[in-house]
Amino acid sequence: MSASAHEVRRSDRHVVDVIAALHHPTRRKLYELLNLDGPSTVSRLADAAQERIGNASHHLKVLADAGLVEEAPELAKDRRERWWRADPSTITWSITDVEGDPFGEVVVSAAEQQNLAHHVAKVQQWYGRRGEFDPEWVRAAFSADGWISVTPAELEELGSRLNALLREYGATPERQADGRRERVFAFAHAVPARP
Repeated sequence: MSASAHEVRRSDRHVVDVIAALHHPTRRKLYELLNLDGPSTVSRLADAAQERIGNASHHLKVLADAGLVEEAPELAKDRRERWWRADPSTITWSITDVEGDPFGEVVVSAAEQQNLAHHVAKVQQWYGRRGEFDPEWVRAAFSADGWISVTPAELEELGSRLNALLREYGATPERQADGRRERVFAFAHAVPARP
């Protein structure tokens, strides 16, 4: 996700609620839109997410119950207008955070699979759209992988350093205001594996 480091690393039901709330495709899209574009009305969010207003409103309430978004009534021009803003925290978790909780383990496992599918879908979307971009963007886009040999502590340090780098280049309003910049989806996975 983006911005400040607020880790969801507690072995309680709240972790499961946050992960379950965020890993519904519509809710994730709404959360990402609020993080990238800033506060918005339900109707604008529904339009951007290609959802009905009632459906978007329902999903925003689920995100709010999980503490991921909140209403921003001070932005409303009248009583009918409902504005929302995201908590731009980074959300991290591990299956070990819910170890021993069968329900939590199922939710977190499903979220991990959904997360990977989300990442792959963004790359596939790029492959389908890259012809719309200048050659300098096509050349700049990259895929990186490599085999490394690390201890658990070193792997955790690598993850922290990558997250810090992503926050440094984050899609902040100031950076987005620069017309030379594009929003870029960046992700990395580092897991023990075999060839």
